[in-house]
Amino acid sequence: MVGDARLHVPHAFMTERPRRITRALLSVSDKSGLVDFARALAGYGIELVSTGGTAKALSDAGLKVRDVSDLTGFPEMMDGRLKTLHPKVHGGLLAIRDSREHTGAMETHGIAPIDLLVVNLYPFEATVQAGADFAHCIENIDIGGPAMIRAAAKNHTDVIVVVDPHDYAALLDELKTHGGATTIGLRKWLAAKAYARTAAYDAAISDWFSRQF
Repeated sequence: MVGDARLHVPHAFMTERPRRITRALLSVSDKSGLVDFARALAGYGIELVSTGGTAKALSDAGLKVRDVSDLTGFPEMMDGRLKTLHPKVHGGLLAIRDSREHTGAMETHGIAPIDLLVVNLYPFEATVQAGADFAHCIENIDIGGPAMIRAAAKNHTDVIVVVDPHDYAALLDELKTHGGATTIGLRKWLAAKAYARTAAYDAAISDWFSRQF
């Protein structure tokens, strides 16, 4: 009965202990500091999963990286519009690790946990400021990135999300202090930054789009 009862306890009360990172998904437009950061993650035995140009940058630097298409079983398609919108990505981000129902679904469907998400979005604002035409601006509206960011931030009790390269150092300091794990304090702080970024991004798109008509 005790084991069953714990499933009904609010998740926030079960997650004060540090969470270890075993797998990271990295997909970034701004690649500043990326290779050194990823190399440090790999030093903790963290599996690196990535997409497109990010995967190439890591591979070219000699790092072992798993392409997201290998994780999902589907290739990137539609000119890169479709690559991370898949249950094996979002299930890995959203699964509550202390829920038997969630972990059971992961086992049933072959979903591996993703404990760290590192994403910065297509440079929509910079594209607009550069005076790009309508079609080019549309193609720089990121879809998969904001979806993953929101999923990881929602599940910040288990997953840590980084949307700004300036925060790489803070995460690495945390991993060093806690032996490859993160605390709820840092996860909450970075989740708040993540939601602020997606809010600003959507606001920029909405403002630009409304001015077109």
